[in-house]
Formats: sequence, structure tokens, C-alpha cells
Amino acid sequence: MKLKINWKLLIICIAIPLAVGALSAFLTNESMEQFQELRQPPLSPPSWVFPIVWTLLFIMMGTASYIIIMSGLRGGTQESRRQARSALCIYILQLAVNFFWPLLFFNMKIYLAAFMWLLLLWILIVTMMFMFYRISKIAGYLIVPYVLWVTFAGYLNLGIYFLN
Repeated sequence: MKLKINWKLLIICIAIPLAVGALSAFLTNESMEQFQELRQPPLSPPSWVFPIVWTLLFIMMGTASYIIIMSGLRGGTQESRRQARSALCIYILQLAVNFFWPLLFFNMKIYLAAFMWLLLLWILIVTMMFMFYRISKIAGYLIVPYVLWVTFAGYLNLGIYFLN
């Protein structure tokens, strides 16, 4: 069975998390310079890694959201539409939480509060991953790198809190 791709919707779905990330990056304008000046825990990557990884994660996130939207539309049943709506609500919520973390960490420099916020984000992402997986295994798998990266970000955030 070959599925037709709605390219316009796919592009919109990918553009949304990229725009959220771009706005957050804009609002934390010299954040990578600040980050490099902090004492960092072992395994801290160079600053150029972050925008590349986040761009890839946002693309995968947007692609996963597209799959969930299309599954909800194609599912046909009231239950499949309800599941897709619920999963997308968690997706939007985690995007909002994701947006505010850099502001807490870089702009306000409240590293412990940023870590607690990151824990909330991690819980939302894991919840979203399982909700996506129940609807589409591929969509769920697309979120796994995001969970892993935010787990690593939590390690870095907590390390920076203790070292600075």
C-alpha cells in the first residue's frame, strides 16, 4: 500500500519546530559564547554541535508530528482521531516547554531551575514518544534521539549547575 505524501503539510509540520527553535535561539543570542565560558562537565561537546543536533531533532520531531496527523486523518475512527489529538497536544506542550528552557538557562542563568524545567521536558517527551509509538511505530522511533539528547542535556545542565 503506497501512501501519498501531503508535501505542504509535511513542510509546515517540519517548519513549526524549526521556527520554535529559531526563535528561542534568537532570544538567547550569544548563548554559545556564554556556554563556552562556563566550567563544563566531562563529555561536553563543542558549541558548533548544538545547532546541528537541534536542527536534526526538530526535523525528526516535525516529521513524527506529520505522521501522527496523517494517521489521525487516515484512521477514520473516532478513537484514532482522539488518540492523534491527545498525542499532538502533548507534542505542542513539550514544544512550548522546550522553547523556554534556553531562556531559563542562558538568559536568566538559573541553572538548577533550568534543570528542573528540563526534567519536565523529559517527562513530556517520553510521554509523547509512547503516545506516538502507539499510533505509529515510526513516529515513536523518530522521537528516541530527542529523548537521548535531552537526557544528555540534563547531564550537562546539572554538571554546569554544580561546577559554576
